[in-house]
Amino acid sequence: MKPTDIIRPEIGALSSYHVQPAAGFIKLDAMENPYAFPQSLPELLQARLLERLSTVSLNRYPAADAPELKASIRYAMQIPAELDIMLGNGSDEIIQLIAMAVAKPGAALLSVEPAFVMFKMIATFCGLHYIGVSLKADFSLDAEAMVAAIAREQPAVIFIANPNNPTGNCFDRKSIARIISTAEKNGGLVVIDEAYFPFTTHAHESYLHNITEHENVVLMRTVSKLGLAGLRLGMLVGRQAWLQEFDKLRLPYNINALTQAAAAFAMEQYGELLKQCDVIKHERIRLAIALANISGIETFPSEANFILIRVTGDTSVNTEADKMFAKLRSRKILVKNTSQSHPLLANTLRLTVGTPTENDAMIAALNENP
Repeated sequence: MKPTDIIRPEIGALSSYHVQPAAGFIKLDAMENPYAFPQSLPELLQARLLERLSTVSLNRYPAADAPELKASIRYAMQIPAELDIMLGNGSDEIIQLIAMAVAKPGAALLSVEPAFVMFKMIATFCGLHYIGVSLKADFSLDAEAMVAAIAREQPAVIFIANPNNPTGNCFDRKSIARIISTAEKNGGLVVIDEAYFPFTTHAHESYLHNITEHENVVLMRTVSKLGLAGLRLGMLVGRQAWLQEFDKLRLPYNINALTQAAAAFAMEQYGELLKQCDVIKHERIRLAIALANISGIETFPSEANFILIRVTGDTSVNTEADKMFAKLRSRKILVKNTSQSHPLLANTLRLTVGTPTENDAMIAALNENP
C-alpha cells in the first residue's frame, strides 16, 4: 500500500509551503519585524514580561477562550464592543476554520491573484473550488472582473488582503465596496485581511469600524507583523452570528498559555509596537528611494513592510530575478523570489524592510556589479 492509494489526488499534487533556511543570513524574506521582542523594550519591561511568564502554570491547559487576552486586544486595537473576537494559531488557522465551515459540496473560495498563497492552498485542503481573479497590470483591483466572477460563480467566501501580499498596495475602497455589495446579493461572505495595516499611511483607513454596516463582512488581523511572529497569534473580528459558527471548528486550547501571557503583555505595550512600525515606514520610504535610483530595477509602491521590485532585462523569462536573488544570497542576504508564483510577478523579488543597517547592506549588494 502506498500513500497515494488513499491520499486525495489534489493533495498529492501540492507542494509543501517552503521556508528557506536562514541561519547566518540577513533575513529579509518573510515580512518579519526586524526589532526583537522583548529585547527592543526597556530592561524594566523585559523583566516584567519574564516575571509574568514565570507565573504561567505549564501543567495546566490554557484558558480555552483566552478572555484576558481578548480583553487586552479589544482595548489596544479599539475593537467596538458590538463585535466579537476569535483567536487563531496565526492567521492561517483562521483562514482554515472559515474554509472548513463553508465547505459544502461544490462551494467555492474566491480571491484575487496574485495574493497570499495560503488562500489557494487552504481552499484545496478543505475541498473548496478555488477561483482566482487576476489583478490589473498595475496590481489594482479589476472590479468589473471581480463582480462578474462573484455573480457567475457565487463563491461562499471571498478573501481580500488589504494591503495585498505580495504586491504591497492597498485597494480602492469603492471597488471593495462593490465587491461586498455584490457578494451580499449572491450570498457570500467577505473576509478582509489587514495583516499589514499597521504600515499603511494615514490616507488608508481600516475596515474595522465599517464591519457593522454589512451583514457579510469579517476582518482578520495578526500580531505577527508587529514583531510577534513567534507567538503565532491571529484574530478574526466580526458579528457574533458569524464567529460563533467558526468557533465550533476551533480546536480546544488552540492558543497556548505562554502565547496568551506574552501577547497580553505585548498589547499593554501596543503604543511602543506601533512606534516601531513608524520606524519601519520611514525606512520603507528611504529604501524605496534608494531602489528607484538603481539601474535595472523597477519599484512598486507599497503600504506594507516590504517592497516588490521587478528586475528589468530579458522579461521573457525569469532569469533576471533569479540572478539577482542568487547574488543577494551569495552576500548572505535572504529575500523572497516571487518571479515564478504568477505571470504578473515575472522577474520580481519581494524585499522585507529591515533595520537601517540591514537595508544598507541590501542596497549595497543590489548596487554591486554581478
